[in-house]
Amino acid sequence: MLSPYGPVRILTYAKSLHEGGVERALLRLVRGWVEAGQGVTLVLGSAGGPHAGEIPPGVDVIVLDRAYLGLMRALPGIVRHVQPNVIFCPGNAYSGAAAWLHACLARDCPPIVAKVSNRFDRDDQHFPVRQGYRLWLRAHGAFVDHMVAMSPAMAAEAVTMTGIGADRVSVIANPPAAPATGAPTAPLSGSDYLIGIGRLSQQKRWDRAIAALADVSRRDAQLMILGEGEARPELENQIDSLGLRDRVHLPGYSTNPHVALSEARALVLTSDFEGVPGVLEEALAVGTPVVTTESSVAIREIVASPAHGSIVAPGDARGLVAALDHWLAPGRARPDPVPPRGSDSAERYIRLFENLVFDRRL
Repeated sequence: MLSPYGPVRILTYAKSLHEGGVERALLRLVRGWVEAGQGVTLVLGSAGGPHAGEIPPGVDVIVLDRAYLGLMRALPGIVRHVQPNVIFCPGNAYSGAAAWLHACLARDCPPIVAKVSNRFDRDDQHFPVRQGYRLWLRAHGAFVDHMVAMSPAMAAEAVTMTGIGADRVSVIANPPAAPATGAPTAPLSGSDYLIGIGRLSQQKRWDRAIAALADVSRRDAQLMILGEGEARPELENQIDSLGLRDRVHLPGYSTNPHVALSEARALVLTSDFEGVPGVLEEALAVGTPVVTTESSVAIREIVASPAHGSIVAPGDARGLVAALDHWLAPGRARPDPVPPRGSDSAERYIRLFENLVFDRRL
């Protein structure tokens, strides 16, 4: 439905369209905005990536062939040329570009809407870094016009950590992921297996899941982690040192993990920090229980019942093993599928954009 003021012109940006969850969610939002008749400009630092083919028709794509700092430097000129009504910052890692835009354009900067993609209270950081990060968060109110959190608990955390008023924070879930069609299915590793889905990065701490597998009671249980990243060599060394080469599998990134996810005994997520992990909601939507670290204030909103899965502290190695043993036990009942949230997310963002544009015109 088009606004009486005409379509909103939205400009958003990303480093690339590789396997990051922030970028995948952005593409789903972009599709919804275009289908609703809005104008969208997507600025990319580099082309390619497994999701490049998912850019919907009608999007004005600008590819810079630059790293993130180059993308930041180019954005003010692009905004002056495109003249969007709204800037959408798709995640925490991109807020530096939003601050730079505001500083360069000053009063000519369109309203900036920033989505909270990861937790703000980072107790995994060392003290000096953590204190500096908190100061950075308190600066957000000067360049962000409105924040969007993906859950009520994350919205409350955003208000506390940034000092932005609650009237400038909305709760809008990510649109649900649709199963890919025509994509290769992730390989299955055995009849009784656990699955992890996510980047092979330090944040995800897959080393915890691998170490726990070595201690579970089911010696035939296997673990398959779908993803790619810089931590692969370290994880492969760990697998070899524990003698788990025939039980832990790193087949790489998959554009269609839904079949493997639906047949797994449990999904495992062992991160230090997260936002609202979409992979947990995707698992519960197909009736697969989850075992997750309490890496975000949103975790207990997603895993709302012990029937849905188990939550352990990030450093609780014994608790992680016990949780995996629980869901690997023969005959363990699976949860009923949980309907995913976010079917109206694109429309809710558009209403928010319209309100901000209208307020700016007053």
